[in-house]
Amino acid sequence: MEFFANALSIHLQFHDLPTFHGALGRLMRMRDVADRFGRNLYCHRSFVDAEPIPGIRMQQAVQRLAVNERRALMIWLTGHGPFWDDLRRHDAGDWLECRGEIVTDTAVGEAAYRTLRGAECALISATPSDWDFSPVEVIRNREAEGLDNQNATLENWRNAAALEARLQDTAPPIRSWADLDSFSKIRFGSLTFAEGCFDPLAGIPFAKSAADRILALLTVLDRFAKAFDAGGSRTSEGSRIYQDYFTSDNARFSDSSDSEKRSFRTELTFPHPDKPGEFLFCTWHGKVRPMTLRLHFSWPIRADEPVHVVYAGPKLTKR
Repeated sequence: MEFFANALSIHLQFHDLPTFHGALGRLMRMRDVADRFGRNLYCHRSFVDAEPIPGIRMQQAVQRLAVNERRALMIWLTGHGPFWDDLRRHDAGDWLECRGEIVTDTAVGEAAYRTLRGAECALISATPSDWDFSPVEVIRNREAEGLDNQNATLENWRNAAALEARLQDTAPPIRSWADLDSFSKIRFGSLTFAEGCFDPLAGIPFAKSAADRILALLTVLDRFAKAFDAGGSRTSEGSRIYQDYFTSDNARFSDSSDSEKRSFRTELTFPHPDKPGEFLFCTWHGKVRPMTLRLHFSWPIRADEPVHVVYAGPKLTKR
């Protein structure tokens, strides 16, 4: 399921900063829930310019938040996204309306259009707002084309606990490392998993928090593997993923140190999943704390090469 932040739910309805900050907190908690279940919350690049309080834009209002809250919000809205306008499906000529109002060029219209094309989409809205209802019914009016209208129904989430309960109900239960293995190979179609790559986890007591962390790492790798254009260059989303997750101060992925590469060359070398007799030196990894687990994969990630996930288990470079 794809989630879309409903910018229409911020419409000058707040009268003071504390009330708006409370709404932002609820929105970010829903984003965190979606992330833990490996789902993206798409926003529009202009979302940061929304005006929640008369005369005060979101970017101004955010400056009054605590440093860590402000940083997390601004990384999402201005850096990480993902932004649905980069991957837009509908165009300005599509007539999309909800409750008599035109919702073309909005997250509501985009989510509805994708739903009509077979995707599973839902909205996440701020509260209180004029969008405190669910489901949201959207009509794609095609009378001008001499065609029948189409109707899309979208769930509209406004509460983190309710969203988490729904995702728990719809997601396959992961109660063991074997479940994680099976689910990952189904869920992440852009990744190639080496045979037995999850086996090193077998001797470790299962921890759902660690499994969720591994799923979050795999979600980023899966997105990165798809973030290339027809010419083989990274898309704008791919560049942001690389910056946010591979090079920033809080990067989730990193390379092994030079000394580790020398001392643990054997441990970091894995049989090539597709080429018998050949090997991959996989020093890049994602970290799972506090259990000191690692997820190793092939590097660099290119458009014309599979991303091989070769190892999930305890840290290999322990001294």
